[in-house]
Amino acid sequence: MPGIAKTYAANTFAQAVGCEFRRVQFTPDLLPVDITGHSIFNPSNGEFSLRKGPVFTNILLADEINRSPPKTQSSLLEAMQEKQVTIEGTTLPLPTPFMVLATQNPIELEGTYPLPEAQVDRFLFKLHVDYPSEAEEVEILRRRHSGIGSRVASVVNPDIILQMQSTIREVFVEPQIMNFIKDIVVRTRNDPQILIGGSPRASLVLLETSKAHAALQGRTFVTPDDVKMLVRHTLNHRIILKPEAELEGATVHSVIDRILRQVSVPSPE
Repeated sequence: MPGIAKTYAANTFAQAVGCEFRRVQFTPDLLPVDITGHSIFNPSNGEFSLRKGPVFTNILLADEINRSPPKTQSSLLEAMQEKQVTIEGTTLPLPTPFMVLATQNPIELEGTYPLPEAQVDRFLFKLHVDYPSEAEEVEILRRRHSGIGSRVASVVNPDIILQMQSTIREVFVEPQIMNFIKDIVVRTRNDPQILIGGSPRASLVLLETSKAHAALQGRTFVTPDDVKMLVRHTLNHRIILKPEAELEGATVHSVIDRILRQVSVPSPE
């Protein structure tokens, strides 16, 4: 819902990791060049110069991304997949690290556009941000009333983020864990209540995020619990239920939970 600090959370996250942050408000008249950039003619020397768009940053927030047409949304596809953009035939690398965060509101659906499936699949997670609890809302009021600053201190920087990414690649994964991930994702493709299941990209995302979660817990190896904790976040936007399943009251989360109960959990060696 609007007003629950999604944009504020993204900005605070960028401050905490010491990365450059830019925000783009997606509107129906937004063009792809407004995101990627374009060439501008300089009459003083008769040459064109490149003006880079807001995508040239570390963390890009696409605010209300579904308010722009698919052509504009798809301008992020190359950036999200290859970490580069092509402007008038010239391919330029993006800063590292690079991440796209996006928000959608569940109301005011008039004048909005569904995200292309190819783009939805490129997002690592889909997180549902709910209203705060009553105690949390009182704390929000207290902090605003007392004038507590909105700035936070950076605890890392882009170079450390890249080192962390390199470290995560070294986290060990047993073959049984890989089979566990495979079984979960493949079952989504054959489930009678699911119209479209997870792709191989879903398996890769589940593997990589499980390694990251294990590292954050101080371990050098992945456990089944790492995988199970991240299944919902990685699959809930990659699965489309059959209409009859939705009529029967099924939800993506309930189907994912049922699949997790049905898949055999590997035993530790």
